[in-house]
Amino acid sequence: MIRRIDALSYSNALRQLPAMWKGLFAAVMFILSYALHPALQLVIAGWMTVWCVLYAKIPLRAYGLLFGTALLFFCLSLPALLLEIGHPTAGEALMSLQLPASTRSLYITAEGLHRAGLLLARVLACLTCCFFIIFTTPFGELLQVLRRLRMPQIVLELMLIMYRFLFLLSDTAHGMMLARRLRGGRRGRVAKLREVAGMAGSLFANTMHRYYGLSQGLITRGYMGEIILPPYVSRPVPRRFTVQACAGIFLLLLAQLWILRSW
Repeated sequence: MIRRIDALSYSNALRQLPAMWKGLFAAVMFILSYALHPALQLVIAGWMTVWCVLYAKIPLRAYGLLFGTALLFFCLSLPALLLEIGHPTAGEALMSLQLPASTRSLYITAEGLHRAGLLLARVLACLTCCFFIIFTTPFGELLQVLRRLRMPQIVLELMLIMYRFLFLLSDTAHGMMLARRLRGGRRGRVAKLREVAGMAGSLFANTMHRYYGLSQGLITRGYMGEIILPPYVSRPVPRRFTVQACAGIFLLLLAQLWILRSW
């Protein structure tokens, strides 16, 4: 999946927009995703999806796959948000289940559902803002933007090495899985668990071996303790994108003001 995302970041329709402008726009929308009403957070989620799918021409399948994968982590947190253990008062529990060999109950309240709904709206809005940067901005340009924002050089180098390390890890894991399939694998649940454990150890060893080769390649290319990044190149922003972004932010703030006044 990471190779697919990297390829889309270089081939999307918004590729020529300045990375600084895209980062500023996503940062403003991310802040609004925290501050605005939950209904407006859903509007932000829909609007940023339009920017990615319609404007940037990101395939809906790739966008939905990454979006669904990210939402899995939210689903894993739902039991902690919804379920409570104790003695609910009359009318408090929407659903309850008596625990065996105990006087306590496992129940769900309307407050828990409301809390989970508010968090879901915020998560959707924030995810779409992050996906806008991920799908439309190459990683190299993102590092250039961070450098202009005075990010320490050591942090930029660590980010670059870790990003490269992800590709090494992905290639190694893919090669090992392909070799396992060609050999037929093992039958049985216990045998598969043992094989997965063995593959995990081999994956770490093989990946570290390739990482050593990467470090040696940097040294042979003249690495002297600092990775030189290419300079940031500013490009003009089409007026229609600027107008749409400013108008959308203004309308969101106006809607938030109207909601606060109506309360």
